[in-house]
Amino acid sequence: MVNLSPLAQKFILHFGEMGSRWGINRTVGQIYALLYVSNRPLNADEIAEHLEFSRSNVSMGLKELQSWRLVKLLHQPNDRREYFEPPKDVWDIFKALLEERRRREVEPTLSMLRDAMLESASTAEDRYAQERMREMYELIELSSSWFDDVQRLSPDTLVSLMKMGSTVKKLLDVGDVVRGKFRSSRSEAEEDTK
Repeated sequence: MVNLSPLAQKFILHFGEMGSRWGINRTVGQIYALLYVSNRPLNADEIAEHLEFSRSNVSMGLKELQSWRLVKLLHQPNDRREYFEPPKDVWDIFKALLEERRRREVEPTLSMLRDAMLESASTAEDRYAQERMREMYELIELSSSWFDDVQRLSPDTLVSLMKMGSTVKKLLDVGDVVRGKFRSSRSEAEEDTK
């Protein structure tokens, strides 16, 4: 890597490795990491020089990042080259990643599950399989609905919600205990009436 601090290099290399675990290739991950830590928009030639990648690899990587809405194309006055930068707000980046993963992975799965549940199940094995698919469909639908609600929250509200994580869990645990005691007392009352 050329003209980059050791700190930036470490981040870029790590992000490239992590990218391959998230379903993007190492080159795309490194291009994104460079743009993320850069204090100004960069053009493709600058990216290629810093990362020592071919111009064609950079071009393909930038197209991939644009398709994920993780970089924006900019133009500078009196310069015909295209410049790129990531969204400034980390919450916008997070939302774009989740939306794209949902569009690319979750929606096709929901579509397949809907189609499978509409098929006629003629055997006990098929009925069992359809019931399991229905359970999966309902869980994915529920999480998608929750995701839609979260998408509408402001970044400040999202931060507050995330910071409340353990508090919310404790509140839900108390609710479970209360519901359990209510069910138990109701069952005992029903037994007494028999």
